[in-house]
Amino acid sequence: MPWTLISNRNETTPIARGGWLDALRFIVAFLIILHHFQAAGPFPLAEHLHPVFERGGFLLTNFFLIDSGYVLMRVYGAAVDKGRMSPTDFFLKRFLRVTPAHLIMGLSLVALVLLSTAAGVAPRNPEWFRWDQLPAQLLLLQSYGVYGGLGWNAPTWSISALIGCYLCFPWIIRGLMRLGPWAALAAGIGVYLVANQLCWSLLGYPVYQMPMGYGFIRALPLFFLGMALAWFAQKIWINPRLAGWAGIAAAVALAVVQNFDKHALISLSLISIIILAAGAVPVTRPSKLVEKSAQVSFSMFISNEVVRIAWFGVVNVAAARFALSEPVQWVLWGMGVAAAVGFAFAFHFAIDNPIQARIRTWLKNRRGRTAVRVEAGPVISIDG
Repeated sequence: MPWTLISNRNETTPIARGGWLDALRFIVAFLIILHHFQAAGPFPLAEHLHPVFERGGFLLTNFFLIDSGYVLMRVYGAAVDKGRMSPTDFFLKRFLRVTPAHLIMGLSLVALVLLSTAAGVAPRNPEWFRWDQLPAQLLLLQSYGVYGGLGWNAPTWSISALIGCYLCFPWIIRGLMRLGPWAALAAGIGVYLVANQLCWSLLGYPVYQMPMGYGFIRALPLFFLGMALAWFAQKIWINPRLAGWAGIAAAVALAVVQNFDKHALISLSLISIIILAAGAVPVTRPSKLVEKSAQVSFSMFISNEVVRIAWFGVVNVAAARFALSEPVQWVLWGMGVAAAVGFAFAFHFAIDNPIQARIRTWLKNRRGRTAVRVEAGPVISIDG
């Protein structure tokens, strides 16, 4: 490959909204919905169509965790490294981004279970709604060895794990941004491989299959890999045409590989190439629709399990009572998938986004007050 296609440059492709990175976020969020809904139809898609509908969950979670590290590094890395954003401000910004929606969805699910039980419609799988599992989940502690977190809105384990990654983010930056781009890329790959081998040796699991109670151990190497990819992308220019074809080839290869087996390390490499390629393609014509869809992706992730439980709680009762045919049940299944997407859009624009607007205002005012105190501090001490 001619080295003119990959080179050091002072200016590399900037990260921007409305392009391929945003499109990938929405696509992955939609695929996560399909993964969670695949077993709710008349027959499980993973058993009758393709096992990727089941095992694809780990691929999508890997993407979600790597992409989080990549995007946060590119958006906030320089500000945190240069002191323009303190570690506390960064953590507050991220923590307050995820917890309000998480609590609303978690408490909504509690209310749904209580109301349906009071109406005489008990959950079909009561083991997934045990009350002793709820505190750790609502407090987002389930990924740190704290008992609980199974069932209910189970996918929130990854949000729990990411909170630990947010705490580590400023400290990782101190070391990562002192490395050259190729050394950082090697560090990202090396840390993941070492973590994978340690998990195998000490716990008997590959890092990507760690139990929920060890979710943070699973998430951190992937988050770090995403940060390393981002630092590489900020220092190494990749020809946009090469990036585009590499991204397409990696996506096709990922689909082909899944026809045979999970192939975790190969799949992880292909996911990394897809993310790196998407960030290297300039956004010349940003799409507002793609941008808005990407903004809704978090609401899709946090709410789809609640929608699934509510929707199919009703559908299953109706199917049994009225002896609904299989085609009708599949129509209702498709409507459930659409309902999950529609609910996420409504939740984002009606509830989550207004809450976040208030939080952004509060954080901006807080930073302003902190800046005034920092500026006034030395004057007071000198006068003293």
